[in-house]
Amino acid sequence: QVQLVESGGGLVQAGGSLRLSCAVSGSIFGITAMGWYRQVPGKQRELVALFTSGGGTNYADSVKGRFTISRDNAKNTVYLQMNSLKAEDTAVYCCYMRKFRDYWGQGTQVTVSS
Repeated sequence: QVQLVESGGGLVQAGGSLRLSCAVSGSIFGITAMGWYRQVPGKQRELVALFTSGGGTNYADSVKGRFTISRDNAKNTVYLQMNSLKAEDTAVYCCYMRKFRDYWGQGTQVTVSS
């Protein structure tokens, strides 16, 4: 059974940095997309950064130049390096994977104080 386990959230001051990790348990064979979404209460979940099946990456306009998605295939892990954090980045960040269907992690809270 596939599971996504996130870590790395927390509280940080504006301008600071955090790195999120998402470890995939189970085989990574067949993964066609993997990355991060975020959600604020009362708002729709939004894409933050994503690896696509073609090997490319998609970023939300609001995080371009500040966030970087990366992966370590040997560790079955995807990372989200978040720099120059802003108060509006405060959200629950969820790891996402598509492998024949959608999988979601439990989410990790990121709070940026201004």
